[in-house]
Amino acid sequence: MPSASGSGIEERLAELGLALPVAAAPAANYVPWTISGSTLYVAGQLPFEDGKLAVVGPVGSDGGGEVSIERAQHAAMLCGLNILAQAKAALAGDLGRIVRCLKLGGFVNAPAGFADHPKVINGASDLMVAVLGDAGRHARFAVGASSLPLNVAVEIDAVFEIR
Repeated sequence: MPSASGSGIEERLAELGLALPVAAAPAANYVPWTISGSTLYVAGQLPFEDGKLAVVGPVGSDGGGEVSIERAQHAAMLCGLNILAQAKAALAGDLGRIVRCLKLGGFVNAPAGFADHPKVINGASDLMVAVLGDAGRHARFAVGASSLPLNVAVEIDAVFEIR
């Protein structure tokens, strides 16, 4: 498994055919990240791809949603990429300062009765492990919401230990 070194993270992303986007500016009265001691908190990230929202609508095609679980997993992976982009901005471009991903918090836009929230958020969890190796294993929650900002399918925040 790769180490959590900055160049290793971006090399691993490239091996996966992925690249970090430019960190998005906040859309309201908050900051995209804060650091306290050796902890980096990244605000909730939406599934932006190429500067546009990529996946909108409720999840669960069999339960009244418009977005398939597979598409929602992709949205969660995009949220993960945006989380890493914010981490890079917070750490002045040095992803090598990441010691480990401590926690992800996942919100899924889903109708009542939807029960596959963990499957959806695996899109981000799998990304963290793929790029950080064992340092990407984290605590997590995955919950449903009747709506999310801008009608996105998924929103995810993160907490990292840094050096």
